[in-house]
Amino acid sequence: MIRVEHPGLLSTLQDLGRPGCQHMGVTPGGAMDGYSAAIANALVGNPPAAAVLEMTLQGPRLSFERGAWVSLTGADLSAELDGRPLACWRPVWLPAGSRLGFGRPRLGCRAYLAVAGGFEVTAVLGSRSTDLRAGFGGLGGRPLGKGDVIKAGESTLALPDNPSRPCVPAWSAAWNRALPLECPARLRLIPGPDWQDLPDEDRRALETDAFRVGQASDRMGLRLEGPPLHPVSAAERLSAGVTFGTLQLPPDGQPILLGVDRQTTGGYPVLGTVASVDHPRLAQLRPGETVRFEPIPVERAQTLYRIRALQLRRLRTGLDLRWPLNSPSS
Repeated sequence: MIRVEHPGLLSTLQDLGRPGCQHMGVTPGGAMDGYSAAIANALVGNPPAAAVLEMTLQGPRLSFERGAWVSLTGADLSAELDGRPLACWRPVWLPAGSRLGFGRPRLGCRAYLAVAGGFEVTAVLGSRSTDLRAGFGGLGGRPLGKGDVIKAGESTLALPDNPSRPCVPAWSAAWNRALPLECPARLRLIPGPDWQDLPDEDRRALETDAFRVGQASDRMGLRLEGPPLHPVSAAERLSAGVTFGTLQLPPDGQPILLGVDRQTTGGYPVLGTVASVDHPRLAQLRPGETVRFEPIPVERAQTLYRIRALQLRRLRTGLDLRWPLNSPSS
């Protein structure tokens, strides 16, 4: 049992989302940084789609009533175990009575906490993800609140030699290097149906000028602030399907970069879609940071996707072998 002493800024239970429901107007949702969420699960022996806790900028304060293997990935939010810095991107044993807290956000926007056995909440439409706008999934469709109690499932991982003390195995994913958080960020963009309708100078602006992430940004979309962009044609467009990473252009000329909780359709011009390999970097952008775009052909984006998928499979295979072959050491 995990008790919420302080909920943080925005902490929600998420998994890899609920695909297959967009025809009913239900967005897939899920973890904004599915890459970091999947690695967090792999580190504690969970299946990729197990529920994790997504924490935004300011993490919560949690009390563990039972000992548990946990892992933290994604953004660096200054995690602390009983007031001492906590290692990330590796499994950590938290003994019963441990308090997990967070300090100042150092790098990135969203961190992910996985607990061995996963978080036990009722699935809705095949997913445990929290849909804040629809009000379902996770903990009743809402963020964590003070006093909430979350139950973790049963874990098959071996206990450390001394369960009453924190324990950190001598190995880690060491994949935080593969989540570059440099600023300005550069996102690779597959040009969309309205890309060629931009004047040359506007296309160059997207590639060379740094667009700032606005304060009015959330899981639905990131509002970008920069030189206004104006398509050659102002003809009204029919609404069409949109996806995570779609770059839309509203009438004010300030682009919107859609997130996982975006609407299922949209009528704004579509300048392109961020390649899925760069979705983790998109998810880690926070207000005030800047971003540029690099147009690439769809074939290149597909190659990058296959490389990333292979890397994740190899990582999971390696971590699965770690647990039965290596006993944790303090």
